[in-house]
Amino acid sequence: MSRTPALFISHGSPMFALEPGLLGPKLARLGETLDGVRAIVVVSPHWQTRGVQVTAATTLETIHDFGGFPAPLYQLHYPVAGDPQLAQEVSRLLKDAGFAVAANDHRGLDHGAWVPLRHLRPQGDIPVVQVSMPHDLDTEGALRLGRALAPLREQGVLVIGSGSLTHNLYELRQHLSDPEYAQAFVEWVGAAVAQRDVEGLLDYRRRAPHATRAHPTEEHFLPLLVALGASDDADVASLIEGGMTHGTLSMDSFGWG
Repeated sequence: MSRTPALFISHGSPMFALEPGLLGPKLARLGETLDGVRAIVVVSPHWQTRGVQVTAATTLETIHDFGGFPAPLYQLHYPVAGDPQLAQEVSRLLKDAGFAVAANDHRGLDHGAWVPLRHLRPQGDIPVVQVSMPHDLDTEGALRLGRALAPLREQGVLVIGSGSLTHNLYELRQHLSDPEYAQAFVEWVGAAVAQRDVEGLLDYRRRAPHATRAHPTEEHFLPLLVALGASDDADVASLIEGGMTHGTLSMDSFGWG
């Protein structure tokens, strides 16, 4: 079995489910190539817990964990099977890496997971396991979490970190538009990913231009480090251009392998 990719997908806001923009069709085309993938493991910032939790249910419900959006968004669902056996393997790998891990047999998929998956694999025919992010996760921890998941790629499992390349929702709600700062940050990250500058990405808050403005809190950036950790030096990094939505929300995404 050939090794599956590792992906970082920018899910932006929940409206990405209704507004595919540039990224949605590209994810759909990528999804058409996943017939050899037996399962998907996804990490999203919208499930944060004490320690790490792993979904262990046989069927994963669609969680509409947002408010104030158009009614059609709440009518969307992504019915998909879980994989309790894979959840046990994921838990073992994470425990071996030093994480405190617990199975969760009732949790479904939050929008950080089901919205991009709905574009990537709309038929929902590949089982999914979601891994939570610890409340105290930092860049080093996110990279370590991704490295713990990396062996799954040899087993036909697609590893996805779902976040947002930029994520200043305060400015979005205030209808502030300053794409220049967001673009400068996006270009820096893109160059660092292309050069596999792991140290730079771990220290992005000091080194990247406008980093704290692009990410006032860093939970939406950390999935990039998870995906990076699941990759290695043999992987070629590819940019999946998603453009900029709502002025400053970058939908650019990355794939390795």
